[in-house]
Amino acid sequence: MAEHESLEYGKADFVLLDNVSMEEFMTNLKLRFEKGRIYTYIGEVVVSVNPYRAMNIYGRDIVEQYKGRELYERPPHLFAIADAAYKAMKRRNKDTCIVISGESGAGKTEASKYIMQYIAAITNPNQRAEVERVKNMLLKSNCVLEAFGNAKTNRNDNSSRFGKYMDINFDFKGDPIGGHISNYLLEKVKANYRRLLRGAPDSLLRSLHIKKDPTAYNYIKVGGQIKVSSINDGADFKAVADAMKVIGFTGDEIQTVYKILATILHLGNLTFGVDGDVTLIENTKLVSVIRELLSTKEENVEKALLYRTVATGRDVIEKQHTAQEASYGRDALAKAMYERLFCWIVGRINDIIEVKNYDARVHGKNTVIGVLDIYGFEIFQNNSFEQFCINYCNEKLQQLFIQLVLKQEQEEYQREGIPWKHIDYFNNQIIVDLVEQQHKGIFSVLDEACMNVGKVTDEVFLQGLNGKLAKHAHYTSRKLSPTDKSLEFDRDFRIRHYAGDVVYSVVGFIDKNKDTLFQDFKRLLYNSSNPVLKAMWPEGKLSITEVTKRPLTAATLFKNSMILLVENLACKEPYYVRCIKPNDVKSPLLFEQERCRHQVEYLGLLENVRVRRAGFAYRQTYPRFLQRYKMISEFTWPNHDLPSDKDAVKRLMQGCGFDHDVAYGKTKVFIRTPRTLFSLEEQRASLITIHFHDVVLCLQVWRGTIARMRYRRMRAALVILRAYRRYKVKSYIREVNRRFKNVRSMKDYGKHVKWPTPPKVLSLFVCLFDVFTSRWWAWTLIKGLSPEEALQVRAKVASLEALKGQRADLGLQRAWEGNYLVNSADTAASFTLVSSELQRKDKFMRVLFSCNVRKVINRFHKAEDRAVLITDRHLYKMDPLKQYKPMKSIPLYNVTGVSVSPGKDQLVVFHTKDSRDLVVCLQGMVPANESRIGELVGTLLRYCEG
Repeated sequence: MAEHESLEYGKADFVLLDNVSMEEFMTNLKLRFEKGRIYTYIGEVVVSVNPYRAMNIYGRDIVEQYKGRELYERPPHLFAIADAAYKAMKRRNKDTCIVISGESGAGKTEASKYIMQYIAAITNPNQRAEVERVKNMLLKSNCVLEAFGNAKTNRNDNSSRFGKYMDINFDFKGDPIGGHISNYLLEKVKANYRRLLRGAPDSLLRSLHIKKDPTAYNYIKVGGQIKVSSINDGADFKAVADAMKVIGFTGDEIQTVYKILATILHLGNLTFGVDGDVTLIENTKLVSVIRELLSTKEENVEKALLYRTVATGRDVIEKQHTAQEASYGRDALAKAMYERLFCWIVGRINDIIEVKNYDARVHGKNTVIGVLDIYGFEIFQNNSFEQFCINYCNEKLQQLFIQLVLKQEQEEYQREGIPWKHIDYFNNQIIVDLVEQQHKGIFSVLDEACMNVGKVTDEVFLQGLNGKLAKHAHYTSRKLSPTDKSLEFDRDFRIRHYAGDVVYSVVGFIDKNKDTLFQDFKRLLYNSSNPVLKAMWPEGKLSITEVTKRPLTAATLFKNSMILLVENLACKEPYYVRCIKPNDVKSPLLFEQERCRHQVEYLGLLENVRVRRAGFAYRQTYPRFLQRYKMISEFTWPNHDLPSDKDAVKRLMQGCGFDHDVAYGKTKVFIRTPRTLFSLEEQRASLITIHFHDVVLCLQVWRGTIARMRYRRMRAALVILRAYRRYKVKSYIREVNRRFKNVRSMKDYGKHVKWPTPPKVLSLFVCLFDVFTSRWWAWTLIKGLSPEEALQVRAKVASLEALKGQRADLGLQRAWEGNYLVNSADTAASFTLVSSELQRKDKFMRVLFSCNVRKVINRFHKAEDRAVLITDRHLYKMDPLKQYKPMKSIPLYNVTGVSVSPGKDQLVVFHTKDSRDLVVCLQGMVPANESRIGELVGTLLRYCEG
């Protein structure tokens, strides 16, 4: 039972109707539609009524309400069925399927999209990129298949003209890893050309030689008078093109698709005439257009349209078509091209989304959820071959539906130990056999008529049916019932389907079943220079004289595909969505009683309710039943003390006087009639107010008690925490005081003392205090230095900051003398004399640095000994071999920078404004190899910084 919905919205589950009758069923369906409740259950089947308006019941918040919940815990919804199928697949490792059926315009395609979106929303919680890619492609594939398999009809703006079954594969974690699509296309030139004509850009239309006006093309001009609809063709065209790119279609493939669609439109406008005995194409310009679009030769196109090549033994004869035969061939080509295009698109999507490199031994079992979106039962004014196939498909699915529902009921009864009683229901196997039985079925008679030699007509086929099925209770025709004037002689026959009687016209059955395409067309398309188009027609490579098997007829192919589909569905756990169309004018307010009644009949919904109600209308597990109804009995409220939940439910039902209407299974209680359930609901509703007041009062007292207990615990914890924190801080301060107590008397002023590990609360403070301690240590060392020593320390600091990590030895461990030439006994006398003369001449105040150097390269490309004197005003280059005679004087303001090498060569480059740089090596030092680079750089930096 679907809970949490008031009875003002009607019964949320048709199984709970007081009386199972068509009147009550329709009354409940109409009430729920008018109240905005478009979904209703029949047990585990969802009945969906098309609302013809946007409804805010599919958002992320609604997804969360149904995620992981049981079917009966929330109001009826598509999401509940999708979640039930997903849980069965994930929890029990079972393959499942969701079968969506209903007539055109009932909302099947939208239902399948919402189911796919729900599954995508609840999977891949870890946002794995590969899983997201697969989900995106599965959703995009829907968009592409709709574009090429749907069409605007009188009943529906976006009518599915094909059946689709999609398997979604999941890994052992329940995330989608791929999929596979099977299609059942019937109407082959019913594509939604409106998107192409009215949505494509003008440049594309010009390249395809087509116009925006649908009435300009014979194949679609009947539907070309397009009424105003909510569909945005431009946006839809872009969405489809983008989806194809996301899925993985190449640019050439997409262009080929457009060209094939344009070719089909142009083929429809080809007309044939007769000049004497010769058949001609009246509008030859179109042949040139078709030739261009198909990338083949114009003469080959014309020849294939007007002639048929026939091989008789070794002889090859070209037989000219009559105008009628040429028209037939043209239409057959258009249908075949569209069918082949659609199958190729499905095949390309399958190639991309199929599961690859999956090993069950490594990755775990690969489970599947199948989604079947297929045409519903159809009864029109004129029912032809397509409607016959569709209704046969629905007979097969209805047979499977009843069998599986009965099977599920029987299995549940057996699991719970409840006696099973036989249920009478309409077994439509007799109708399935009427269609598909070997040698006697309608498909066999049709195939036999198509294989006859000579001219075979639809009337001959009808005669064959009358001969073989004359005594069948579900078949009749005018010849067998001469007084039945609703049937035409030599044209109509009637089948008594499970959903009602349907009259079929045999006109076109033979041609549609043969659906043959001349081999000339296959060779034409295979010989195209377009590789994509060529790959679609591999059978075109056969030679003219090569003998091939007779191709299977459309009826046989369809029958085989339906048999495989039913076998596939039968091995899965099924879930069903039955879609109903409330009116033919797409009104969100109108509920046409007879229209809906007819659909309820042919969907077998009342039959489904009877099967479900034949035993027990409601069943629920004991714990959940108690959770909802325990307040009714004093023995179960607020909690019971009986041995088991089963005993508690028995005591509750006995106390209410319903023991006669209940059966007790192993894990569930079964209630026979809905009236008992509604009585329980009424008692619960009357008691819930009283109990609710008591419960709220009790909860408030208990919440207050818990809050006070929690407050006392938190306060005690806070007191302990504060005391412990104070203890840790004091302990740390005492340890710091102990370690640093005598640092002033230490030789290195405590530099070697390590800080103790601080508590977390003091970590920031300790970092700051460490900085202050380092500064104190530095200040203590510096305050005892002389002014000259202080200047040298600052120069060393500047050198370290500039060259740290650039050179291994900066000479920081020795005293920096600066004026090395005056301090050398060998050079002092001559250098002092020259230095004094320069000071008198250039008025410098002090010498910053002097040293013997080695000039790297002179103009004769030789290295020579030189000396460098740097004062506070000039840089001098001197010749030590000539009593330190100045060779070059450079004002310091002309020196733009100094570069040094990282190697042992102590290379120095003094850069000048006139780019006449001085390059020297500080060599010839005493002691040897003493590093003076650091001293030079530090001295200059210190001087420049002032």
